Amino acid sequence: MPDKILTKIHKKLLKQGKTIAIAESCTGGLLCGQLTKNPGASNYFLLGVVAYSNKSKEAILQIPAKLISKYGAVSRQVAISMAKNIRKKSKADLGISITGLAGPTGATINKPIGTVFICLSVKNKNICRAFSFPGSRKEIRKKTIQEALRLLCAHL
Repeated sequence: MPDKILTKIHKKLLKQGKTIAIAESCTGGLLCGQLTKNPGASNYFLLGVVAYSNKSKEAILQIPAKLISKYGAVSRQVAISMAKNIRKKSKADLGISITGLAGPTGATINKPIGTVFICLSVKNKNICRAFSFPGSRKEIRKKTIQEALRLLCAHL
């Protein structure tokens, strides 16, 4: 990951006194790992959850089972709910969620491998982006983290 953007995010979060919490699925904690690279990250990083299964999304993040069954775990609706709920649960200023299909299996006609939703939740607004990344599992996960960092940096 580009350390330049991480340093920029680190400085902005410290300067603004903002806190953050993360809910990841397909990236398995990679975003949390990136955001905690810099010493002093404990000043803004409150909580990171890897909710990989639907059951963990329901139990830990309070995502309604009906929402998952209606739209699928990989959906804009679930990504928004994940980001809002992790933000509220941790009492952070910012919540970020990632849900997607990194492959190599799990694709459907409507949701091919590489389908990813990244959501940033703040008090009165949720910004959700949909992506269709090409490449291997490793490449999709890397691109997902890069886009999540870009979204966060742009908002700060």
